[in-house]
Amino acid sequence: MKISIIIPVYNEFRTLPELLNRVLSAPLPRGCTKEIIVVDDGSKDGTALVVKDYAERGIVIGQYTFRNGGKGAAIRAGLELVSGDVVLVQDGDLEYDPNDYISLISPVVDGQADVVYGSRFRGTAIEMALLSLIANKVLTFIANSLYAADISDEATAYKAFRAVVLHQLILECNRFEFCPEVTAKLCRLGYRIHEVPISYRARKMSEGKKVRARDGFRAVWTLLKYRFVPKNTLLRSSDRDSAAILGEKHY
Repeated sequence: MKISIIIPVYNEFRTLPELLNRVLSAPLPRGCTKEIIVVDDGSKDGTALVVKDYAERGIVIGQYTFRNGGKGAAIRAGLELVSGDVVLVQDGDLEYDPNDYISLISPVVDGQADVVYGSRFRGTAIEMALLSLIANKVLTFIANSLYAADISDEATAYKAFRAVVLHQLILECNRFEFCPEVTAKLCRLGYRIHEVPISYRARKMSEGKKVRARDGFRAVWTLLKYRFVPKNTLLRSSDRDSAAILGEKHY
């Protein structure tokens, strides 16, 4: 199976080379290959030159935007280039460890799950600020209350999907609301989210962390909004019948 790894980046010049080297060396389940798609979201610090260098050497597929649209917009742009069977989202910093790929991808490759979240709270979360911890717990509580998601880490950046599942969704996210949007829509469609423990080491705002308080409020609104919109607005029209069948599968 081919694993498509989407890496949205914005001003990650300091961390991107090391991150890409970690992604390249990360082990996958037997028989799997990597497709690495890096979307530079209008960086101003030289990140685009790093992406261009790796792309010209055929190591990654590079995509570039002229202005910063946000993480969600970059992920949506990356999805347009995906040719793999499984899609995994990887941040461009060093908070998440690519050595966790096997744990994340194996349930999908083995046919045990359609969607897998890497849970920091079932694994190890190091140096996470208290306010961030509280915000993560609140968002998880809201997701579980509204959607009966039964998860421990709604806002984790490590998410893996069967590509056909993710492609069928109408995604509208621009910033960090990719996480609540995809969680809400998949739960509304009947998918069960499988979780595996991962390792996580938080970085500080001074080190380039980009999530802000307003993103937390936007995430809450996103969870609330998609709980009540009609189901037929969540899917591309051509995928509605097949999604109804896929969504009945539980693990």
